[in-house]
Amino acid sequence: MTKKKREQALRAYYETLYSAWGCQHWWPAHSRFEMIVGAYLTQNTSWTNVEKALSNLRQAKLLTVDGIRRTPLSRLETMIRPSGYFRQKARRLKLFVRFLDRNYEGSLSKLFARPTAGLRAELLALNGVGPETADSILLYAGNHGVFVIDEYTRRILERHEIIDPNTRYEEIRTLCERALAANMLCEVDPISRQTAQVAVNADRRGSCHLPSRVSSARRSKQTQIFNEMHGLIVGVGKNYCLKSQPRCEQCPLQPYLPNRR
Repeated sequence: MTKKKREQALRAYYETLYSAWGCQHWWPAHSRFEMIVGAYLTQNTSWTNVEKALSNLRQAKLLTVDGIRRTPLSRLETMIRPSGYFRQKARRLKLFVRFLDRNYEGSLSKLFARPTAGLRAELLALNGVGPETADSILLYAGNHGVFVIDEYTRRILERHEIIDPNTRYEEIRTLCERALAANMLCEVDPISRQTAQVAVNADRRGSCHLPSRVSSARRSKQTQIFNEMHGLIVGVGKNYCLKSQPRCEQCPLQPYLPNRR
């Protein structure tokens, strides 16, 4: 498949999934810092476990930069224990706050005012921050125009023969960003954003969440499209493109499968 055809396919996927499911309201968080904590905690575990850990921090009023800063490491480990690898993750959260304090006076606004490329390099230099975590923080907390490549994205694109198993993260990210940055893409419908709560309560489509402060933040058209596409892909991965026994016949992307397998 040529590069042009791969980009066309990705645009078609976006338009098909968005038409089917609408706004997904990612990332489901009440603050930018909560989103960052969630990005750390979700490594190697399910979102259900992450929600338990976040709830512990929220109830203890520790889900802030200052909360993580002043909480003893042992107590922080206890709070986030449901997320697994809790000792490792607690140290990494402490490290992030120290990084924020030393370089940006503890301010997320100053952090995200940095140019994307330089900030991404700084995040990747932190212990425990790989490309997926860095790009999640940049896109969802910082509203920077980067696309997040996760396991679902790779699996779906491999099965649709858009990439092969050896394709590197950066190649996939560049492909998705080039495809989805095209001006021909449809705008996010503001009406569907306003009525999302009703729609979600009636039918939890894709990977849709209730609107939150972070998911409803103002952002550029390109960043919003990157945001929506990642959420839509998660919906496909969680509900249809399963690791084993995929449910291709019910998937909205079924018509795009090679030879409609």
